[in-house]
Amino acid sequence: MAYPAALERLVAAFEKLPGVGRRTAERLSFHVLRDRDGSELAHSIAHAIANTRRCSQCRNVAEQDPCQLCNDPKRSASAIFVVEEPRDVEAVERSGAWTGRYHVLMGALNPADGTQPRHLSVEALIGRLREGSIEEVILGTDPDAEGEATALFVLEAIEAAGLAVRVTRLARGMPAGSALEYLHRGVLEDALDGRRELRRRG
Repeated sequence: MAYPAALERLVAAFEKLPGVGRRTAERLSFHVLRDRDGSELAHSIAHAIANTRRCSQCRNVAEQDPCQLCNDPKRSASAIFVVEEPRDVEAVERSGAWTGRYHVLMGALNPADGTQPRHLSVEALIGRLREGSIEEVILGTDPDAEGEATALFVLEAIEAAGLAVRVTRLARGMPAGSALEYLHRGVLEDALDGRRELRRRG
């Protein structure tokens, strides 16, 4: 027996979310129906859609435009930290390691999930660089195949635009407290390439 049309529509909506397959979509749908908290979920979604926007400068998700970070006069405007997603901005902000500006690409190149160059905000980044006040672009895309391809794409776009700006990539290697058995292959390769001498022979 098939699900009622209304339930099938809810399952299909959940299934459109990244990383959510049919079984997970069904579990989420039944959870919403069981606990009858669907109205709160629907209200929260509608509220988020109505009250958030993309910052016209950094392309981050915000409630105001320009966003709070771009509006902060205390943040350095000479360098831009380029990241893939808004959640990356949140992670960096929690660390307190960066006090400059950001640019959010809104994804990484990944033909498998349909993310193409046109989906990324690279042209907007080039426009910011053309203003002339930015001296360095820090590429903070993920250290995986998609992140590397995206970093190369951004670099090539900057070079093609003839912009005299310094482009750097985040240093990589073994994170403190990690175990070899859990390391991604690319991280381990970078750690080996960047190894340093602790004691000289003789």
